[in-house]
Amino acid sequence: MSVNQHTHAGPPYGQPQPGYQGYQQPAYGGQPLPGVPHAQYGAYNGPMPGYQQPVPPQGYFPSLGFPSKGSPVSLNSDTSLAPNFIGSVRALPTSGAPPPASGTSLPSGHQGYSQFGQGDVQNGIPTSTAPMQRPPASQPFLPGSAPAPVSQPSTFQQYGPPPSSVQQLSNHMAGMTIGSTSISAPPPAGLGYGPPTSVPPVSGSFSATGSGLYTPYTASQGPPPPSVPQGLPLAQPPFSGQPVPTQRLPTEVPGFAPPPSSTGIGPSSYPPSTGAPRLPPMPGPPLSGQTVAGPPMSQPNHVSSPPPPSTLSGPHPGPPMSGLHGPPPPTHPPQPGYQMQQNGSFGQVRGPQPNYGGAYPGTPNYGSQPGPPPPKRLDPDSIPSPQLNELPPQQKPRHRIDPDAIPSPIQVIEDDRSNRGSEPFVTGVRGQVPPLVTTNFLVKDQGNASPRYIRCTSYNIPCTSDMAKQSQVPLAAVIKPLATLPPEETLPYLVDHGESGPVRCNRCKAYMCPFMQFIEGGRRFQCCFCSCVTEVPAHYFQHLDHTGKRVDFYDRPELSLGSYEFLATVDYCKNNKFPSPPAFIFMIDVSYNAVKSGLVRLICEELKSILDYLPREGNMEESAIRVGFVTYNKVLHFYNVKSSLAQPQMMVVSDVADMFVPLLDGFLVNVNESRTVIASLLDQIPEMFADTRETETVFGPVIQAGLEALKAAECAGKLFIFHTSLPIAEAPGKLKNRDDKKLINTDKEKTLFQPQTSFYNNLAKDCVAQGCCVDLFLFPNQYLDVATLGVVTYQTGGSIYKYAYFQLETDQDRFLNDLRRDVQKEVGFDAVMRVRTSTGIRATDFFGAFYMSNTTDVEMAGLDCDKTITVEFKHDDKLSEDSGALLQCALLYTSCAGQRRLRIHNLSLNCCTQLADLYRNCETDTLINYLAKYAYRGVLNSPVKAVRDSLINQCAQILACYRKNCASPSSAGQLILPECMKLLPVYLNCVLKSDVLQPGPEVTTDDRAYIRQLVTSMDVAETNVFFYPRLLPLTKADVDSDSLPAAIRNSEERLSKGDIYLLENGLNIFVWVGVNVQQGLIQNLFGVSSFSQISNTLSTLPVLENPFSKKVRSIIDMLHLQRSRYMKLIIVKQEDKLEMLFKHFLVEDKSLTGGASYVDFLCHMHKEIRQLLS
Repeated sequence: MSVNQHTHAGPPYGQPQPGYQGYQQPAYGGQPLPGVPHAQYGAYNGPMPGYQQPVPPQGYFPSLGFPSKGSPVSLNSDTSLAPNFIGSVRALPTSGAPPPASGTSLPSGHQGYSQFGQGDVQNGIPTSTAPMQRPPASQPFLPGSAPAPVSQPSTFQQYGPPPSSVQQLSNHMAGMTIGSTSISAPPPAGLGYGPPTSVPPVSGSFSATGSGLYTPYTASQGPPPPSVPQGLPLAQPPFSGQPVPTQRLPTEVPGFAPPPSSTGIGPSSYPPSTGAPRLPPMPGPPLSGQTVAGPPMSQPNHVSSPPPPSTLSGPHPGPPMSGLHGPPPPTHPPQPGYQMQQNGSFGQVRGPQPNYGGAYPGTPNYGSQPGPPPPKRLDPDSIPSPQLNELPPQQKPRHRIDPDAIPSPIQVIEDDRSNRGSEPFVTGVRGQVPPLVTTNFLVKDQGNASPRYIRCTSYNIPCTSDMAKQSQVPLAAVIKPLATLPPEETLPYLVDHGESGPVRCNRCKAYMCPFMQFIEGGRRFQCCFCSCVTEVPAHYFQHLDHTGKRVDFYDRPELSLGSYEFLATVDYCKNNKFPSPPAFIFMIDVSYNAVKSGLVRLICEELKSILDYLPREGNMEESAIRVGFVTYNKVLHFYNVKSSLAQPQMMVVSDVADMFVPLLDGFLVNVNESRTVIASLLDQIPEMFADTRETETVFGPVIQAGLEALKAAECAGKLFIFHTSLPIAEAPGKLKNRDDKKLINTDKEKTLFQPQTSFYNNLAKDCVAQGCCVDLFLFPNQYLDVATLGVVTYQTGGSIYKYAYFQLETDQDRFLNDLRRDVQKEVGFDAVMRVRTSTGIRATDFFGAFYMSNTTDVEMAGLDCDKTITVEFKHDDKLSEDSGALLQCALLYTSCAGQRRLRIHNLSLNCCTQLADLYRNCETDTLINYLAKYAYRGVLNSPVKAVRDSLINQCAQILACYRKNCASPSSAGQLILPECMKLLPVYLNCVLKSDVLQPGPEVTTDDRAYIRQLVTSMDVAETNVFFYPRLLPLTKADVDSDSLPAAIRNSEERLSKGDIYLLENGLNIFVWVGVNVQQGLIQNLFGVSSFSQISNTLSTLPVLENPFSKKVRSIIDMLHLQRSRYMKLIIVKQEDKLEMLFKHFLVEDKSLTGGASYVDFLCHMHKEIRQLLS
């Protein structure tokens, strides 16, 4: 591959991307906090450069922020924390000396902390004085170089001694040995874990710049376990000059004896089996798009108020919350049930979140002013009240890890926004990791496809399959071929090569792209995928310049861009003839339920206006799509709406066993020509069926009818089916009610996700062959068997929308918005996608809504702008670091005007021989997207418990491999996470706790099948917010600015009774109102005078003319625009029955279905990793 192909694209491969490194990191929240100096470094709240910090109080850990992906963890490369710091009273360090502060001399037995951190004492083996690392290829090895000067932004540090771990405040556990015994006797289950531990503070011991430090071993830590060789190479920087941040979390309970079973993490209790008290939401929680009001509500009304947060204020309903709820009892009378904080929040005192004033561990405003010492950071029990020290031990809450001291998704998201949101992402360099999906950034295509089209789990893939197997990191790409781009970015150019069609490789048929190399003066080109040499067609010939690049390089999108389209020739069309424009057929259930609920009338009214918004090609006056109408119950009614008729004509087909279309001419019509006839029909349908008594429906014949109509018209198209009930009428595809909750947690549970008949699989195959895509709108009041009805939708590339217990007043907005968007969005028909790869890897597995008749082609009757296809790659040969690896995704489809096109996306990745390079270039959000889809497919064939266990095992192997091969050696008591993957445990726990893998008793079988299908075609941004919802404090919103308030973490202890919060997960928006919210705010937002008057049946907020109401409504509108589905608004009053449902989405807490809290899961993962390493 010629390097000169890329010279236009900015720096050559492997060099830092301009605008990628060296950002200032403003304070948390994306904008600098007033009065806080800009932090040059990640989240380091230790001393500011050049500032001599006063001696901190014992036990204070200043350095526990978790900086952003890609920026060095501020103190050493592996951040760590000790989970089991108990009590704010600390025993003295084991040496008996007071903890050394910066500048104090150390007693003998402790080497002084040098600037490079190599003097920290280790139990037994002192750290070697030579840095243990492999010199990186990209930078000179500077064994003793000082850290980068303070004026330099942290990302540009020289690669001197590696930044090694910081928050390596490992288990400075008094009396802890690395063996499996702890000197102190295990405490009774009700107490804190073990005695107060001694934690020598490290505040002054690190160099101010946060670079070049070595892993300090402390006196109590012990030598590294034998499985970790001392001299392991440290990871290479992702780009030259970028240090290797990793994260270190010593989450070890003394000797790692399993904690008491109440924490849900002991060997036997994780993951819990049936019988654990489970969260009762509603029959179908709004998770799956269901109304809160409405008939059979079986609300969890046995819980009238949230469980008391303090371990003393009464028993918890359900398993004890392992300390995640409450503070120790305050020593002065608190408000009933919750302890008030200085800022009015309840729950344990946390460093306030961004925009909450005070120093969150990520904001570098600790230490920036000499004032009084800040509150102790890492002490789980730190509550700023002096009397705490006098509390008897049994009253201390059983907190082992301070939730602020473990990696925070919010912090990582905010850091990425502030580091990478301001500069455009230029795609010219191979193997660049893009900004996170949560960051708003502009993409400039310079030869690789935009991350809006393709995201990978890793941008640097192992050269060999052995290395890939060793790391267990799945190599996958999440591809969204027709993704919508923001208005500032250019749509892919359409290239027309005329009769001859696109230029392709003779052997592997890859399409011309920027990575092809022209040789022999431009007369031939060498394929970058298979190395075959192909003649350049005469019409395509062009001379090369002095660098070997074609002279017309910039004039041809296929030579200079990562994404572009070709106009396909007739050879790419079915039966070698160009396609007709597609058709939309609207098929409306007119059974008793649909008519009585007002649904039929609503659909007919909406269709009158929506037909003016059918999708059309860019500059066309009107849409080329034709439309047809069918209604059905036990029989089907077809309508002739030919423009020459005065009134529409109805034809009934009652022989549903042998479906045919009774008319050809006049069934599919142009909207403008037949406008008056269509309007007349839509007025008549609700009247015609107003008095129906027919309750039974058919379903299979409805799809067959639509398919036959498209066949007769010789075109592709889409069926919009509006359906209300289980099809029990005598007909092909008839179903029975097989819902059985007793199967949950048994080996037969998988049958609930499988279709009950093969009829729909066969029908789906026929639909795909014709290009008939099915979109399904379901309005169930009871079991409907989504797992079976959804088969055709799923395999044809369609979408399912579900509105359980549909009620006009609460669900109308959501349904109409979904319908409008579904009819209007860009969609390709009769699509086939193939992914080609360069020699060495190949696509082996595919996830998404599609059909495959062979092993390479992904076939979709319809593919819209929201759908993704996830592709997994495996090695079939060795790769080389020099040439890297290439992917080319080619999508052949018919546009909505009937034009046959090819859309091409190309992506080049780096290859590595060192595991550290793989771990430094991973994308956790994409990894979670892949793992969720992998697990959700797994439940079709394996017991859910087996699927959960395999997920946990795979992630433990990924992290154990990193620990063993890439992290600097350290005590087994530390949990060490790669910087790019430090959120893997929290996100994985969210997947494990999701309704598909761990349902509560109120989650219906249909909900689970619906969510399973939904997630399978989600993109990375959607899975990100679906599994870890966004929680915004509305009362902190700035009414004068356009920005959103800074998000906070998903935990009940982050909520304050005096505030209003918004939580969104892509399907629902919850507005949670605390009981102590000021009356004025309630009046401004809800238009009522008191908390008790707020109605929780509102489906929209009232439109009130005041700044707060306008701001909140604009935030909600903004969120709606970001999501592909219209989210249902649910008002939740604190201590109301709906609060149980809301708490289900506070994913960092223990769930009532038995899911572990984030803290507990982190401990569990640590245990798994240690078992693998031992």
